[in-house]
Amino acid sequence: MAMAALSDRGKVRPINEDSFCLPNGQMYLALVADGMGGHQAGEVASDMAASILSELAAKRGGKDISVKTAVSWVRKANAAIYASAQANPAQRGMGTTLTFLYFMHQRVMLGHVGDSRCYRLRDGQLAQLSTDHSLVQELVRNGTITQEEARNHPYKNIITRALGTDEQVQVDAHDLQLSRSDVFLLCSDGLTDYLTDEELQGILLEQETDLQQKARKMVDIALERGGRDNITVLLLDGEVAP
Repeated sequence: MAMAALSDRGKVRPINEDSFCLPNGQMYLALVADGMGGHQAGEVASDMAASILSELAAKRGGKDISVKTAVSWVRKANAAIYASAQANPAQRGMGTTLTFLYFMHQRVMLGHVGDSRCYRLRDGQLAQLSTDHSLVQELVRNGTITQEEARNHPYKNIITRALGTDEQVQVDAHDLQLSRSDVFLLCSDGLTDYLTDEELQGILLEQETDLQQKARKMVDIALERGGRDNITVLLLDGEVAP
Protein backbone atom coordinates (compact mmCIF):
# COMPACT_ATOMS: atom_id res chain seq x y z
CA MET A 1 0.00 0.00 0.00
CA ALA A 2 1.05 3.62 -0.50
CA MET A 3 -0.28 6.71 1.19
CA ALA A 4 0.79 10.23 2.11
CA ALA A 5 -0.56 13.09 4.20
CA LEU A 6 0.43 16.72 4.54
CA SER A 7 -1.36 19.51 6.41
CA ASP A 8 -0.15 23.11 6.53
CA ARG A 9 -1.47 26.11 8.44
CA GLY A 10 -0.88 28.33 5.43
CA LYS A 11 0.40 31.89 5.44
CA VAL A 12 -2.54 33.76 6.98
CA ARG A 13 -4.56 31.64 9.43
CA PRO A 14 -3.32 31.71 13.06
CA ILE A 15 -3.98 27.99 13.57
CA ASN A 16 -4.69 24.92 11.47
CA GLU A 17 -8.37 23.98 11.80
CA ASP A 18 -8.11 21.02 9.41
CA SER A 19 -8.10 17.47 10.75
CA PHE A 20 -7.39 14.21 8.94
CA CYS A 21 -6.81 10.51 9.43
CA LEU A 22 -5.27 7.71 7.37
CA PRO A 23 -5.80 3.93 7.32
CA ASN A 24 -3.49 2.10 9.70
CA GLY A 25 -3.91 -1.58 8.86
CA GLN A 26 -6.75 -2.07 11.37
CA MET A 27 -8.85 0.99 10.59
CA TYR A 28 -9.55 1.46 6.87
CA LEU A 29 -10.67 5.09 6.89
CA ALA A 30 -9.19 8.15 5.19
CA LEU A 31 -10.75 11.48 6.14
CA VAL A 32 -10.38 15.23 5.76
CA ALA A 33 -12.36 17.71 7.86
CA ASP A 34 -12.06 21.49 7.46
CA GLY A 35 -13.27 23.28 10.59
CA MET A 36 -14.85 26.70 10.87
CA GLY A 37 -15.87 28.93 13.75
CA GLY A 38 -14.34 31.50 16.09
CA HIS A 39 -12.23 30.97 19.24
CA GLN A 40 -10.52 27.94 17.68
CA ALA A 41 -13.88 26.15 17.68
CA GLY A 42 -13.37 25.04 14.09
CA GLU A 43 -10.42 23.00 15.24
CA VAL A 44 -12.65 21.38 17.88
CA ALA A 45 -15.37 20.54 15.34
CA SER A 46 -13.00 18.98 12.79
CA ASP A 47 -11.19 16.98 15.48
CA MET A 48 -14.50 15.67 16.83
CA ALA A 49 -15.58 14.58 13.35
CA ALA A 50 -12.28 12.78 12.72
CA SER A 51 -12.30 11.09 16.14
CA ILE A 52 -15.91 9.90 15.95
CA LEU A 53 -15.63 8.55 12.40
CA SER A 54 -12.32 6.86 13.19
CA GLU A 55 -13.80 5.11 16.21
CA LEU A 56 -16.82 3.90 14.24
CA ALA A 57 -14.66 2.70 11.34
CA ALA A 58 -12.24 0.89 13.67
CA LYS A 59 -15.12 -1.18 15.04
CA ARG A 60 -15.89 -2.40 11.50
CA GLY A 61 -12.30 -3.41 10.74
CA GLY A 62 -12.71 -3.22 6.98
CA LYS A 63 -15.96 -5.18 6.87
CA ASP A 64 -18.46 -3.95 4.30
CA ILE A 65 -20.88 -1.19 5.26
CA SER A 66 -23.99 0.11 3.51
CA VAL A 67 -24.77 3.64 2.38
CA LYS A 68 -27.25 3.77 5.26
CA THR A 69 -24.47 2.96 7.75
CA ALA A 70 -22.17 5.58 6.25
CA VAL A 71 -24.88 8.22 6.57
CA SER A 72 -25.54 7.19 10.18
CA TRP A 73 -21.84 7.66 11.01
CA VAL A 74 -21.89 11.22 9.72
CA ARG A 75 -25.13 12.01 11.52
CA LYS A 76 -23.67 10.76 14.81
CA ALA A 77 -20.75 13.11 14.36
CA ASN A 78 -23.10 15.96 13.46
CA ALA A 79 -25.20 15.38 16.58
CA ALA A 80 -22.15 15.36 18.84
CA ILE A 81 -20.67 18.53 17.36
CA TYR A 82 -24.01 20.33 17.45
CA ALA A 83 -24.59 19.33 21.09
CA SER A 84 -21.14 20.52 22.08
CA ALA A 85 -21.69 23.85 20.35
CA GLN A 86 -25.00 24.35 22.13
CA ALA A 87 -23.48 23.53 25.51
CA ASN A 88 -20.41 25.76 25.17
CA PRO A 89 -20.88 29.45 24.28
CA ALA A 90 -17.31 29.71 22.95
CA GLN A 91 -18.13 26.97 20.42
CA ARG A 92 -21.47 28.39 19.28
CA GLY A 93 -21.72 28.28 15.49
CA MET A 94 -18.77 25.95 14.99
CA GLY A 95 -18.88 23.43 12.21
CA THR A 96 -16.77 21.40 9.82
CA THR A 97 -16.75 19.89 6.39
CA LEU A 98 -16.26 16.13 6.20
CA THR A 99 -15.11 13.98 3.30
CA PHE A 100 -14.09 10.38 3.89
CA LEU A 101 -13.30 7.11 2.17
CA TYR A 102 -13.93 3.80 3.94
CA PHE A 103 -12.11 0.98 2.17
CA MET A 104 -13.75 -2.44 1.90
CA HIS A 105 -12.59 -5.62 0.14
CA GLN A 106 -13.54 -4.71 -3.43
CA ARG A 107 -15.37 -1.44 -2.90
CA VAL A 108 -14.95 1.93 -1.26
CA MET A 109 -17.57 4.06 0.49
CA LEU A 110 -17.46 7.81 -0.05
CA GLY A 111 -19.18 10.06 2.50
CA HIS A 112 -19.30 13.80 2.03
CA VAL A 113 -20.62 17.06 3.53
CA GLY A 114 -19.27 20.48 2.51
CA ASP A 115 -16.60 21.48 0.00
CA SER A 116 -13.58 19.37 0.92
CA ARG A 117 -13.07 17.19 -2.13
CA CYS A 118 -12.42 13.61 -3.14
CA TYR A 119 -10.76 12.83 -6.47
CA ARG A 120 -9.85 9.52 -8.10
CA LEU A 121 -7.11 8.98 -10.65
CA ARG A 122 -7.96 5.97 -12.82
CA ASP A 123 -6.41 5.06 -16.18
CA GLY A 124 -4.57 8.37 -16.26
CA GLN A 125 -7.71 10.50 -15.81
CA LEU A 126 -8.57 12.50 -12.70
CA ALA A 127 -12.26 12.75 -11.74
CA GLN A 128 -13.87 14.61 -8.86
CA LEU A 129 -16.07 12.09 -7.02
CA SER A 130 -17.55 14.52 -4.51
CA THR A 131 -19.86 17.44 -5.24
CA ASP A 132 -19.12 20.78 -3.60
CA HIS A 133 -21.92 21.79 -1.26
CA SER A 134 -21.36 25.47 -1.88
CA LEU A 135 -23.29 28.52 -3.02
CA VAL A 136 -21.09 28.93 -6.09
CA GLN A 137 -21.55 25.30 -7.15
CA GLU A 138 -25.33 25.76 -6.96
CA LEU A 139 -24.93 28.77 -9.28
CA VAL A 140 -22.95 26.58 -11.69
CA ARG A 141 -25.56 23.82 -11.58
CA ASN A 142 -28.42 26.18 -12.40
CA GLY A 143 -26.47 27.84 -15.20
CA THR A 144 -26.06 31.27 -13.58
CA ILE A 145 -22.26 31.16 -13.86
CA THR A 146 -19.72 28.93 -15.60
CA GLN A 147 -17.25 26.60 -13.89
CA GLU A 148 -14.45 28.94 -14.90
CA GLU A 149 -16.25 31.94 -13.37
CA ALA A 150 -16.74 29.93 -10.18
CA ARG A 151 -12.99 29.70 -9.60
CA ASN A 152 -12.69 33.41 -8.82
CA HIS A 153 -16.19 34.15 -7.56
CA PRO A 154 -16.25 36.35 -4.42
CA TYR A 155 -18.60 33.89 -2.67
CA LYS A 156 -16.72 30.71 -3.60
CA ASN A 157 -16.01 29.80 0.04
CA ILE A 158 -19.63 29.98 1.24
CA ILE A 159 -20.75 26.41 1.91
CA THR A 160 -24.35 25.23 2.02
CA ARG A 161 -23.81 22.16 4.20
CA ALA A 162 -21.60 21.49 7.23
CA LEU A 163 -21.49 19.26 10.28
CA GLY A 164 -22.49 20.80 13.58
CA THR A 165 -24.24 23.96 12.42
CA ASP A 166 -27.74 22.44 12.47
CA GLU A 167 -29.46 19.65 14.34
CA GLN A 168 -29.91 17.69 11.10
CA VAL A 169 -27.54 17.32 8.16
CA GLN A 170 -27.98 16.06 4.61
CA VAL A 171 -25.24 13.58 3.71
CA ASP A 172 -23.98 12.41 0.32
CA ALA A 173 -22.81 8.77 0.37
CA HIS A 174 -21.81 6.53 -2.52
CA ASP A 175 -20.72 2.89 -2.68
CA LEU A 176 -18.07 2.69 -5.44
CA GLN A 177 -16.20 -0.08 -7.20
CA LEU A 178 -12.52 -0.16 -6.18
CA SER A 179 -9.53 -0.92 -8.39
CA ARG A 180 -6.22 -1.59 -6.67
CA SER A 181 -4.55 0.72 -9.20
CA ASP A 182 -6.76 3.69 -8.24
CA VAL A 183 -5.14 6.70 -6.61
CA PHE A 184 -7.35 8.87 -4.39
CA LEU A 185 -6.87 12.50 -3.40
CA LEU A 186 -8.72 13.95 -0.40
CA CYS A 187 -8.16 17.64 0.25
CA SER A 188 -9.49 20.78 1.87
CA ASP A 189 -10.35 23.83 -0.22
CA GLY A 190 -7.05 25.43 0.77
CA LEU A 191 -5.61 23.28 -2.02
CA THR A 192 -8.31 23.47 -4.68
CA ASP A 193 -8.62 27.24 -4.37
CA TYR A 194 -5.15 27.45 -5.92
CA LEU A 195 -4.67 24.41 -8.18
CA THR A 196 -6.86 23.40 -11.11
CA ASP A 197 -7.95 19.82 -11.70
CA GLU A 198 -5.59 19.72 -14.70
CA GLU A 199 -2.65 20.73 -12.51
CA LEU A 200 -3.55 18.13 -9.88
CA GLN A 201 -3.76 15.45 -12.56
CA GLY A 202 -0.38 16.45 -13.96
CA ILE A 203 1.30 16.15 -10.56
CA LEU A 204 -0.31 12.77 -9.88
CA LEU A 205 0.90 11.45 -13.23
CA GLU A 206 4.54 12.37 -12.58
CA GLN A 207 6.55 9.15 -12.74
CA GLU A 208 9.67 10.25 -10.89
CA THR A 209 8.00 11.19 -7.57
CA ASP A 210 6.29 9.17 -4.83
CA LEU A 211 3.00 10.11 -3.15
CA GLN A 212 4.65 12.10 -0.34
CA GLN A 213 6.61 14.15 -2.88
CA LYS A 214 3.46 14.74 -4.90
CA ALA A 215 1.60 15.93 -1.77
CA ARG A 216 4.52 18.23 -0.91
CA LYS A 217 4.49 19.73 -4.42
CA MET A 218 0.73 20.39 -4.25
CA VAL A 219 1.01 22.15 -0.89
CA ASP A 220 4.06 24.16 -1.96
CA ILE A 221 2.24 25.47 -5.04
CA ALA A 222 -0.79 26.49 -2.93
CA LEU A 223 1.54 28.33 -0.56
CA GLU A 224 3.39 30.05 -3.40
CA ARG A 225 0.08 31.28 -4.84
CA GLY A 226 -1.15 32.82 -1.60
CA GLY A 227 -1.79 30.13 1.02
CA ARG A 228 -4.61 32.11 2.60
CA ASP A 229 -6.27 29.03 4.07
CA ASN A 230 -5.23 25.83 5.83
CA ILE A 231 -4.13 23.20 3.31
CA THR A 232 -4.57 19.46 3.77
CA VAL A 233 -3.74 16.77 1.21
CA LEU A 234 -4.17 12.99 1.52
CA LEU A 235 -3.03 10.64 -1.25
CA LEU A 236 -3.79 6.89 -1.19
CA ASP A 237 -3.77 4.03 -3.62
CA GLY A 238 -6.31 1.23 -3.78
CA GLU A 239 -3.90 -1.17 -2.09
CA VAL A 240 -4.88 0.28 1.31
CA ALA A 241 -8.05 -1.82 1.13
CA PRO A 242 -8.19 -4.89 3.40
